[in-house]
This record gives sequence, structure tokens and C-alpha cells, in this order.
Amino acid sequence: MERQKRIADWLAERHPGRPFELAPASADASFRRYFRVTFADASSRIVMDAPPSHEDVRPWLHVQQLFRAAGVNVPEVLASDLEQGFLLLSDLGNSTYLSALTPDNAIDLYRQAFDALIKIQAASHPDALPAYDRMLLKRELDLFPDWYVAKHLGVTLGDKQRTALEQVFEKIIAVNLAEPRTFVHRDYHSRNLMLGNGSPGVIDFQDAVYGPASYDAVSLLRDAYIDWDEELVLDWLIRYWERARKAGIPLSADFSAFYRDYEWMGVQRHLKVLGIFARLWHRDGKDGYLKDMPLVAKYLRKAVERYDELIPLRRLLDQLEDKVTVLGQTMKRESSGAGSDA
Repeated sequence: MERQKRIADWLAERHPGRPFELAPASADASFRRYFRVTFADASSRIVMDAPPSHEDVRPWLHVQQLFRAAGVNVPEVLASDLEQGFLLLSDLGNSTYLSALTPDNAIDLYRQAFDALIKIQAASHPDALPAYDRMLLKRELDLFPDWYVAKHLGVTLGDKQRTALEQVFEKIIAVNLAEPRTFVHRDYHSRNLMLGNGSPGVIDFQDAVYGPASYDAVSLLRDAYIDWDEELVLDWLIRYWERARKAGIPLSADFSAFYRDYEWMGVQRHLKVLGIFARLWHRDGKDGYLKDMPLVAKYLRKAVERYDELIPLRRLLDQLEDKVTVLGQTMKRESSGAGSDA
């Protein structure tokens, strides 16, 4: 409430004599919060509240400038107070892709999302964003054994299991780092895309990096919050690959090679996301993501079953599948032959 009062005072100073209402708009997995400011004339703005002791708004501002220059629909910065951690932004509405997607509009909305992604990727150049390097990829992978396996499932890995997992991690990282590199939003999915007029509003991009080109396609199509038929997803991915290559994005000329990169990037992301969701619950007390774990685990299981190089990870998942989270099985195999290598 103290932060909200400070926001109200800040807005009152900027808009003297102009009444407004301030209401929570959303929160994310960090300490950032968002408030919608509605004025008497029904116009609205968004205030980002990023407490300086926990959040630095400068990366957000930097990426906002990069993406806006690329022609992407991102919030406009109308005012800022970096000392207090406040940004006054244009309002992109309150309809996320997640709330708006239906089987009838999905083709159009995903086409628009990929069009925006291609703009982001086409604007890529080295040194503009932090590198998605080996250290960062490995740090993210370590969230899986540390938070999902140890803390969430309560399983202590033996020396052989830990060694095998580390060896698989090195293989995953090697494939990830061999990909062509572009700008990577890093959370390009249905909760961070707002319904727009022909082009989605793109938000929550402050963690953007320069890294593997398939990453954002994985975020969008193997979304932790919405599940689509695999054949439909493959069709969308092929269409993106074709359009991206025509736009000069350096994806592999062989779709099967690109698809392998996409799948292995997905394995990295799914392992990370399971760890993050577990950490949000056990460290931060945020249980809202627990219900999304089973879908992420399903994506992971399907991917590792397609590649023999990932057999050690498949074996570990087999050993973990009987462990129960508060919402039930998360590693359940869908076919009787899935664990034949265990």
C-alpha cells in the first residue's frame, strides 16, 4: 500500500487537477507490479512499479528502444522516475493472447505473433543485448535439479545420476550454442502478447538476450499456459521458418535441422521452466504456476523420447515419474514403451 500511495502522489504531481483511479493491472514472476490509471475522460495509462532495491528498469528501457525501433508494438514510455522505480506507459489493453485465443482465431493471431517476432529477429546485431552464453544456459539448466528435483520432488540425486545429468546438459548446451543467433525476447508467449489491431502488443521483454534463434518460437508454440495439437503446431512452425528465411533470418536451410535445434532448445527451456515454477512456489510462496507444471513436463517428455542422445535424461524422468507434486503426476509417460531404456 505504501508503494501504491507513492505512485498516486507521483501521478498527482504530473497531472494536477486531473482526477484518476488507480487499480492493480497485473503482476509477474518478479517484484514488478503494474497498475492501470484511468482518468475521468476514460483514457488510461499503465504504471510499472519496479522497486529499485529489487528491480532495475534500465534493461527494460533499453530493450523497449530496440524493439520499438524494429517496428514492434511495445508500450510507449510517457514518463519515468528511475529513483523511485516508476514508469508511466501507454496502455496496450487487458486482453492477452491467452485470454483471447480460440480455435477460430489462432491461425491469424499466431501469424501476427510470428510477424512481430521476425521484426525483432531482423533487427538483431551483436553487443546490443547480453549474450545468451554457456554460463547463462547452464545456470538455467541447474534450476531443474536444484529446485524441481531436490526441493519440489524431495529427491536427492546419486553421484551417477548427477554425472549423467551433467553430461546431458553439456550436450544440450552444445546444440543450443551451435544455433544461429538473434535477439531473443526470452518469454515470448501467450501471457506476454496483448491482443492488438493487426499486431500484438509485446510486453515483459526486460530479460532479452542475443542467443539461439529458435528460442522464442519454442516459447510461443510450446507455451506453458496453452496446449495445441502437435500437427497444428508443426504447420505454424513451418510457416514461420519459411517466412523468417525469406526475411533473412539465418535459420537452417534444412527444416529438419532447424526442427532439431527447436526441440533441443525446448528441452533446455522446459527444464528451466520446471525449476523456475518450483522456485516460485518454494522460495517466493507463489503457487499460481504449479498447475502449469504438467504441460511443461509433457513437452519435455515428448522431446527427450525422440533423441537417443537424451536417453540418460529419459531414464531420470522415468525414475522421477512416481513422485507426486501437490497437483499430481508431472512426469507420466503416455506410452507403455517410453521407459524401455530405463
